[in-house]
Amino acid sequence: MSNPVLKATNYTIEFWVDGTWYPAAIDMNFEIEAGRTLAIVGESGSGKSTTALGLMSLLASNARTFGSVKVKDQEMVGAASTQLQKFRGKEVAYIFQEPMTALNPVYTIGFQIIETLRTHFDMGPKEARARAIELITLVEIPSPETSIDKYPHQLSGGQRQRAMIAQALACDPAILVADEPTTALDVTVQAEILDLMRNLRTKLNSAILLITHDMGVVADMADEILVMKDG
Repeated sequence: MSNPVLKATNYTIEFWVDGTWYPAAIDMNFEIEAGRTLAIVGESGSGKSTTALGLMSLLASNARTFGSVKVKDQEMVGAASTQLQKFRGKEVAYIFQEPMTALNPVYTIGFQIIETLRTHFDMGPKEARARAIELITLVEIPSPETSIDKYPHQLSGGQRQRAMIAQALACDPAILVADEPTTALDVTVQAEILDLMRNLRTKLNSAILLITHDMGVVADMADEILVMKDG
């Protein structure tokens, strides 16, 4: 049995509100191996997205985390911001529910993918642009040579989601955290995005942490399921 790329042990998240610490996730234990998908399911407000964001300390300033979260045997809970910066995007990448809020509307999708590449790798502008075109091709956006210079509002909803997936895949991350990746899409586009994610998991051997309350998506994608209720 291979070592898990992500392992959470007694993982707890609390928020300071009106003078009291309130738990949002309580003593969670889970792990994911490369090439496999773990789905966290539960009703709205159960703590699914909070759990995912806390892995890389992306929570609000009034949050605190306990326990252990290891990515490739490196501890993330209490890690220095410089170490977290190295892991964000490079080892753990996020695909969010609504690309119009996750993508910056004033920059082209190509700029945003290139920015990710040049943050983590020693790349010149031409090399980074060529890699960005490869990624846009990989996620099956039509006419990648011209699409790279389009702004988010110039793409359809499904194409914007593909652009966000391309940005997430830029550094070949070990773990993809997909937070309701198809909820905002119509049913035919949803099927295409799930098919794309399944193919990418096979090609890249990435682990996927899938956040959803859609049991159809769970049945289609998940190898294992973790059910949350009230943290």
